[in-house]
Amino acid sequence: MDFTFTEEQRAAVEAAKAVFADVAPDGVPSPALTAGAVADDFDRPLWGKLAASDLLGLVLAEEHGGAGLDTIALCLVLREAARVLARVPLLEHCATAMAVQAHGSPELASALLPGAGRGTLVLTAAAHGRSGHDPAELAVTARLDGEAWILEGTQTAVPWAHTADWIAVPAHTGEGDAVLALVPRSAGGLALAEQVSTSGERFAELALDGVRVERTHLIDTPGAWERLHQILTAGTCALALGLGEGALGMTSRYTSKREQFGFPVATFQAVAVQAADRYIDLRAMEVTLWQAAWRLDAATGGAGGPLPSAGDVAVAKIWASEGVRRVVQTAQHLHGGFGADTDYPLHRYHAWAKQLELQLGPAAAHEEALGDLLAAHPLG
Repeated sequence: MDFTFTEEQRAAVEAAKAVFADVAPDGVPSPALTAGAVADDFDRPLWGKLAASDLLGLVLAEEHGGAGLDTIALCLVLREAARVLARVPLLEHCATAMAVQAHGSPELASALLPGAGRGTLVLTAAAHGRSGHDPAELAVTARLDGEAWILEGTQTAVPWAHTADWIAVPAHTGEGDAVLALVPRSAGGLALAEQVSTSGERFAELALDGVRVERTHLIDTPGAWERLHQILTAGTCALALGLGEGALGMTSRYTSKREQFGFPVATFQAVAVQAADRYIDLRAMEVTLWQAAWRLDAATGGAGGPLPSAGDVAVAKIWASEGVRRVVQTAQHLHGGFGADTDYPLHRYHAWAKQLELQLGPAAAHEEALGDLLAAHPLG
């Protein structure tokens, strides 16, 4: 069995490293120094570089101008983005494009995917429901009215909604079916209320009051929303991994230079043991992430396992949520007072880590979901 990444996946990583090389974490707007959102928009110049490097079309088929790669490749690029705190909607954009490509109508795919690959059209997804704790598809109702669907409800904490062109909104039909509607930001009846994330980014609460969606802009394929939600969750795990690696690397460099009693503090046993424990956390986050991403890709080819892919995604998110929290807490501790200096980038990593820890559910929520899956699929 070969566990190495493919040549195409490695090439995507190298391209991402080249694009993100000029991003300085200490230049990222700080939520501690900004009242309200850190910026009105995401990093458009960086978005343009991603488009120019063909990374926005990474997961799109060649017929849509993409590279035809998979969830693993997307997670590899997201990992590099989070190392430097890149302020771009790469996860939501690419995951939504994957859903449209796999399940959308030909009319919807032709309308959205070419522009998505070029970066001229930005996609995002509403995945937190009404409160962040209830299933997102239950927060909005969809009813058929002639040749259109009517959406009613509320979705909270939608990332990049104020600047995205299209928003993927999960909904239910009242018959137990989850559907996915692609809604333009300018749609009549759609109102956005300002919200600010823990990381300082501009989020939105979506209020849908009689929003009309064309039949061709609604995806009713069974399992389409569940798969999009799993890709978003796995991508969040990739962001947590990259962020944790960036924070631990910063801590390693600092403790190697910082001296007490004439010796670098990195040589002290207490410091070395804490750093080693966090390294183990990162490796656990990594192996569970690649297991989840592989299962998501393998599921499309019919490969199964003792549990549905949702089980692997839940395990990955448990480790990501717990691991990234421990990593940034230890990083803050080992930096001492210097870590709290707002001229130093570590506090930004801490804020982003807290956002990723809770995004799409904390560890406890995924532990409960995993327990439900184990109860429904006995392993004996």
